[in-house]
Amino acid sequence: MNQNAEYSAVNDAVRGQFFRKVWAMTTPYWRSEEKGKAWTLLIAVIALSLFSVAISVWINSWYKDFYNALQKKDEAAFWQLILYFCGIAAVAILGAVYRLYLTQMLTIRWRAWLTEKHFTRWLANKNYYQLEQGGYTDNPDQRISEDLNKFTTNTLGLGLGLIRNIVSLVSFSIILWGVSGSIEVFGFTIPGYMFWCALVYAAVASWLTHLIGRRLIGLNNNQQRFEADLRFSMVRVRENAESIALYNGEPNENRRLNSRFGLVWHNFWDIMKVSKRLTFFTSGYEQIAVIFPFMVAAPRYFTGKIELGELMQINSAFANVQDNFSWFITAYQDLAEWRATCDRLLSFRQAMSDNENRAPAIDVQNQGTALKVHNLGLDLADGRHLLTNADMTVEEGERVMLSGRSGSGKSTLLRAMGHLWPAGHGSIRLPTARYLFLPQKPYLPIGSLREALSYPQPGDTYPHERYVHVLETCRLPHLVSRLDEANHWQRMLSPGEQQRLAFARALLYAPQWLYMDEATSAMDEEDEASLYQALIDELPGLSIVSVGHRSSLKRFHPRHVRIENGHLVDQTVTA
Repeated sequence: MNQNAEYSAVNDAVRGQFFRKVWAMTTPYWRSEEKGKAWTLLIAVIALSLFSVAISVWINSWYKDFYNALQKKDEAAFWQLILYFCGIAAVAILGAVYRLYLTQMLTIRWRAWLTEKHFTRWLANKNYYQLEQGGYTDNPDQRISEDLNKFTTNTLGLGLGLIRNIVSLVSFSIILWGVSGSIEVFGFTIPGYMFWCALVYAAVASWLTHLIGRRLIGLNNNQQRFEADLRFSMVRVRENAESIALYNGEPNENRRLNSRFGLVWHNFWDIMKVSKRLTFFTSGYEQIAVIFPFMVAAPRYFTGKIELGELMQINSAFANVQDNFSWFITAYQDLAEWRATCDRLLSFRQAMSDNENRAPAIDVQNQGTALKVHNLGLDLADGRHLLTNADMTVEEGERVMLSGRSGSGKSTLLRAMGHLWPAGHGSIRLPTARYLFLPQKPYLPIGSLREALSYPQPGDTYPHERYVHVLETCRLPHLVSRLDEANHWQRMLSPGEQQRLAFARALLYAPQWLYMDEATSAMDEEDEASLYQALIDELPGLSIVSVGHRSSLKRFHPRHVRIENGHLVDQTVTA
């Protein structure tokens, strides 16, 4: 894993780039084809949030009248105010329900749009492959599913909360300034002194909150990464269950999983320790805030300058102003989690940008009718050379077998032809004709067998009779009745059956050029011969470039090219 890439967003913040990059990630949705519905929902949610502030101001005024009625023991006014409050509460409940409902609607629409864009970008330019091979970023699945969910939820929640707090702060500051009066300190008269008390009280607490809790940003980032690594390790056990069972590798896997969980455990304990200190402070702050306004306003009450209702109104206004000033304190843990989520998304997007902007070392283009390899060099990540200044031409209709010692670069050469190899030099010109790659381990998507056969095309591309024919031709007649059965076929079928299914896919797709990488390694020689002959018979004129070791393959490839000491050695293979 590339830790420098992981924390590049944190370094960006130091350079003042963090918020610029978050802004660039946030704004496209609000200018997209969804902007009409998005802005309508956002304006509605903001209006309902401001309406909730108005309800709070309304209740603050009600407090004054209610407690004055209690002080005067005015029973008629008391019951009238109770009914009045029920009306306010009913309106407040209706507003709260629809504010939540519309916020959730906006959140899921935004998440859906972002997810679609990130899926498209991740699958484009071979990002999903290059980022995995190069170790540029970890757990892209988590970043797209969980981090985008947290980003949209927290961004809207924190943003709307901030807007509501600003409006509430202005509204209740005006009330508090008006009802708190003035106080004289050391010969100086301080107007609206309760407002200044609330401001100083919250400002000092916010500064202390940041000092205590700032480690949560990095810890939350680590926690998300460690949790994703643990899930990925468990998925690996599921995917390779048979091999692990045959190796009796359970103790080894147990150690691996416990090691992964150990990182989760220790990091979570660090989060707990910081959260404990932060909660001690914030809880104490909130408890003191309950009596602080009474303590500050009590002298004016006991001297008779204000009545009980005004005292309670001051307390309510002070609590709202202090709460609004304290938004940073109460939202700190959410802000820390939001920051960690943004860091992970930004580093993921930066890794994709780096890959997209990286000039290809090998010039691969579709051009002409022949396969031409010119001055090709293939390098490994450690700097070793697999091929050096290799040249090869394969004409249309030729069948060529590539062989060589294990690790000599046979499969790497096919990867370079498939635009997958990033290190080296030279050029490859692929024919413009229809082509297909058959890797050693074919990919079978989860779904119906018909969809697995048609991949990468839709499952209804060919008539039913065509599916039946290719299955029978490739010695898979027992699967004909299961064409519409949905299953995890890579688990259900043996390696040999999977490779025969890949040959059936090739017969369906009917390419003009076929590139195969050990595509019959799990078959016996009889099946291998039958399937190669089927390709030759049913796809006349098919051009084949095939990586293989078996001597039994030679009779299907009139031409033999061997990789020796980093060079392509052209040989003639006799049947």
